[in-house]
Amino acid sequence: MRLSDVISKDELRRLSALSNARALVDLAWHLALFVAAFALPIWAPHPVTMAISIILLAGRMQASGVIAHDCAHGALFRTPYLNQVVGQWIAGAPIHLPLDAYRAYHLQHHRHAGTAQDPDRWMVKDYPIARARFWRKIGRDLTGQTALRDLTAEAKRFAWPHSAPFVAFHVGLLAVLWALGAPWAYGLWWAARLFVYPAIHRLRQISEHGTAPNRDSLDARDNTATTRVAWWEQLVLAPNNVNYHLEHHLFAAVPSYRLARLHKLLRARGFYDGRPCINAGYAGVLQRALRNDKAVAA
Repeated sequence: MRLSDVISKDELRRLSALSNARALVDLAWHLALFVAAFALPIWAPHPVTMAISIILLAGRMQASGVIAHDCAHGALFRTPYLNQVVGQWIAGAPIHLPLDAYRAYHLQHHRHAGTAQDPDRWMVKDYPIARARFWRKIGRDLTGQTALRDLTAEAKRFAWPHSAPFVAFHVGLLAVLWALGAPWAYGLWWAARLFVYPAIHRLRQISEHGTAPNRDSLDARDNTATTRVAWWEQLVLAPNNVNYHLEHHLFAAVPSYRLARLHKLLRARGFYDGRPCINAGYAGVLQRALRNDKAVAA
């Protein structure tokens, strides 16, 4: 079954229509959660509220990457200027993601998905892997080892003007928290970056291509997967509909706020029938991505 058999050009045109208003709603929700993540422990300092804050901030880092990704595709705002400004100065800045450099790299992933030239292939090339090996990786994520490795690499690549949004964001964040009498809350950001974000980012990577039945196939249903998620998974692990990754690879021009509709349409018309390309939550991701055999050295 071909895509043209299940979706018309008119339907695809409607699904691909961009809306500044709709994009701003998603951006406002993201920023509101970001502010709430700091406001909660400042208002009620306690280990529990700080833990909630750290988890929420890790989710916002995930969301920042997703929003920057959508802007890099020019598939969030209808106005190109807004895609550039939001992607570079609002979404990309907190996580040190220079938009133009990321765009050039990421488009190669789309161009070469299903081939050995895919620049993201190394992230998931060994999956499914032994359970013990996977948990060692998660252990390195949760103890800060992965983040320190990545931040060291970022520091070596640090260069103006690409890094200016990152510096501006962190100087501004610290200044605001200082003005509020809570400069200590800045440490919550780095706790999330060091000890939580690497693990949830890894889970996202695995869900997208690590559970794919055949990464050497040019059919997106074979080399990419979508994950159906609960609300709490969407809040932290899969913000901004990033879980609909298969649909994104099929039609990269469809904005994130319409991917759920596209998924429902394709599923209802049998496009995924007989294909193991849909994960049942992140528990389902791990079931497909992990083997029961003895671990080999990571």
